[in-house]
Formats: sequence, C-alpha cells, structure tokens
Amino acid sequence: MKIGAQFFTLRDKCTNLDDFSETLKRVADIGYTEVQISGVCKYEPEWLRDELKKSGLSCVITHFCADEIKNDPVGVVKNHNIFGCKNIGLGSMPGGIVTEESLGKFISDYKPVAKIIKENGSKLFYHNHHWEFSRLKTGEMLIEKLVKSFDEDELNITLDTYWAQYGGCNVCDIISKLKGRLECVHLKDMVIVGDEQRMAPVGYGNMNFERIVKALDDAGSKHLLVEQDNSYGEDPFECLRKSYEYLKSLGLK
Repeated sequence: MKIGAQFFTLRDKCTNLDDFSETLKRVADIGYTEVQISGVCKYEPEWLRDELKKSGLSCVITHFCADEIKNDPVGVVKNHNIFGCKNIGLGSMPGGIVTEESLGKFISDYKPVAKIIKENGSKLFYHNHHWEFSRLKTGEMLIEKLVKSFDEDELNITLDTYWAQYGGCNVCDIISKLKGRLECVHLKDMVIVGDEQRMAPVGYGNMNFERIVKALDDAGSKHLLVEQDNSYGEDPFECLRKSYEYLKSLGLK
C-alpha cells in the first residue's frame, strides 16, 4: 500500500494553475508520491500530465464532475488516460443527501455508466459520507445496497474512514464488509474538541489507525489517500506532513 495526498485538503491552494503547480511540488517535497486530484481549478489533462511528471507524482484517482461522467463517460476515460489515471471518482451522491430514493436513482443512472467505463479500461469509484450508513427497514445499510447493485469490477468505494466513524460504524468491520472494493481509501482521523467532533491529521485523533491500516491491507487496498477537509486554522501542508510522518512510522511509504 502507498500513501497519497487527497488534494481536496489543499483546494484553497489550487485556485489557479500557478498555485496548483506549486502545490504539487510542495506535496512531493513532503514525501508523497501519489495524489488524488479533487476540488482544484480547471486544468487541461495535458497540463496535469506534464505537472505530475515534473513533480514525480502519479494521480491514482480523481473526483470528477458527476454530470460529465454520466453524459460522456468515454470522453472522461480518454482525458484521464492522458495523465495516466484509471480510477474515476464521484465525490458524493449527485444532488447531495443519500436516501433510499436518491440511491435508487443513482443506481439506475450510473449502472450503465459504470459498465461503459469498465469496457473502456477504467473503473468508477464512489466516495461515502455518513448518510450511506443509515439502515433500511430490512436492516441493510444503504452502502450495502449500493455495492450489491454493481459488479465488483464496475464500482469501487473510496471509503472515508472519518465519515464511517461519524456514521456510527466500526471502521474495521466496514472494511471487512467491503473487501475487494477498496483499492483507494481516504484516511482521516477524528478528534473531540470541547463538544465538537473535528477532523484531524492521521494519528492525532482517537481512531485506531494501526488496526485500520491492517484491515485495509487484509482487504487488498492499494492507495491510502490522506484527506482533511478542514484544518481549523492550521496550515494544511503541515497537517499533511503530520499524517505522512505518522503513517511512515507504521511502515508505510
């Protein structure tokens, strides 16, 4: 497994191409070799290809526009191929909150899309928040219904450890349930400040990442992408550095 940086953490540092280029370099300087591109300014795939090469980074997954994925999956695959990325990610349920109804519409809309993406040599990924862990009257969680509706080689889950914990789950149990679908995951810690649940650099909160990393290894995960949506006034680069150094101490790189 390799450690990567999720660029949504650094979205405020990537509002134009010059800053985006500098941010790629700074992430590489921390020691990361892989990234997920998400929440950044508009870019041409050829530009990203060249900038990644310049910084010695590889993009292993994106979060991409849901409408573009749905309306032109072949074009999206071709553009991702330019910068060497086979994993095409959705950052959330299109339209927002996940309910049984919205999940049904998603399955109807994106099942044929996932099939086209697979046929063109790539894979669709879905990133969870906490809603996906709500339960149907049958007792089944929405995320379980989601994965049962797609073949394993058509849809993977970009499991977000913080949101799984926020949703009241045992993260290691969820990892076990989703084994085979977790090539790319988001590592994000949770800490309590006063009466507030906050995101934290990995290893600086209350989640047991030694067990989580072991569970991910057992589940066949390949890319562990550090993400922190909110740095609460701390430099996000410093947050990424803390996470990187902690994960290195567990034997990852």
